[in-house]
Amino acid sequence: MALNDNAGGAMRLLLVEDDEMIAETVLESMRRVGYAVDWAQDGRAAELSLDNGVYDLVLLDLGLPGKNGIDVLSSYRKQGGEAPVIILTARDAVTDRIRGLDAGADDYLIKPFDLDELAARARALLRRRTGQKQPIYTHGELTLDPAAHEVTKGSLPITLVPREFALLQALIEEPARVFTRAELEDKLYGWGEEVGSNTIEVHVHSLRRKIGVDQIVTVRGVGYRLKRCG
Repeated sequence: MALNDNAGGAMRLLLVEDDEMIAETVLESMRRVGYAVDWAQDGRAAELSLDNGVYDLVLLDLGLPGKNGIDVLSSYRKQGGEAPVIILTARDAVTDRIRGLDAGADDYLIKPFDLDELAARARALLRRRTGQKQPIYTHGELTLDPAAHEVTKGSLPITLVPREFALLQALIEEPARVFTRAELEDKLYGWGEEVGSNTIEVHVHSLRRKIGVDQIVTVRGVGYRLKRCG
């Protein structure tokens, strides 16, 4: 069950924040736990991103150049945008919180905030959006549980780092599909992240070592898919 057209593997987030220091900290933290994150630095760029991208979650500052966060949020909701939105702001007045929630925000965090708390609130909103229950994927001996972030082969647990997990999830959600390297990069990385020419190959090699070299098939000149069962 995919959340949106970009789903499969890493969840895609949009961070809207004009403070470069705060943005870099949030980007690093959220990417480290496995999210693909795009970054917009002003209100106009945020609207362009929301018009052209499909996101699972939006992290939105209020005091933005170009167009303020409340107006961005109101416009997004009026146009039918459904992604959960967490407001990140230094404005701690109750009236500001009420305005944000009334405009369509789902949650509110006051700066400075704890990055672990931000990640926990993101997980909670994404769980709620999927009706508390995400599917468990099984392919041959492999089982992947997105909610618990667990992978087993047979009865044996396998420990994967976030991008290995995201890669396997992308493949196991559509096991018959051959993914190109560019498609996998798009699922695992956000805008502006440096992706080496052999990065996907490195992740595939590492994942093969953990789940079995025969589990991921290279389709020469095209990309990768899981091996066929049966």
